[in-house]
Amino acid sequence: MTGVAKQTGGCQCGAVRYRASGELGYPHICHCRMCQKAAGNYFLPLAAAMRKDFELTRGAPKWFQSSDLVRRGFCGDCGTPLFYDIPEADFINITLGSLDEPDTVKPVMQSNTGRRMSWFHALDGLPLEPQPETPDRENTIAASNHQHPDHDTQNWPLGETS
Repeated sequence: MTGVAKQTGGCQCGAVRYRASGELGYPHICHCRMCQKAAGNYFLPLAAAMRKDFELTRGAPKWFQSSDLVRRGFCGDCGTPLFYDIPEADFINITLGSLDEPDTVKPVMQSNTGRRMSWFHALDGLPLEPQPETPDRENTIAASNHQHPDHDTQNWPLGETS
């Protein structure tokens, strides 16, 4: 369990939002090939929310049946991966990167390490890109940001009333 009793999150564009009112269980990083493809990344961080404590608060995800057992939920507008779901289970897995506060959930395990990238252990040794001395590019991007903020909003996009 994470120790954090309520988590909110959603997709990048804000069309799909959710809330998990109970603690998240088994926060882990999955390296299986299906999770790599679903995330478009080398791994997918996930944690389980009990269905009784989980609700969609805005919109509805699109679903892709990635195997006979598992379906993957994502935003049909922006494509953000959101859920790993086994419909018969009493929990639904949430992608940790879609949480409003992802830093509050630390993975405790790695799974399916047979598909982990062979060079994964060397990532901490990569050189760090220097921070720019002037924040011009960062300010330009921030001023034109269309991403949903990391908190619930009454209306989205901002200014819309329906």
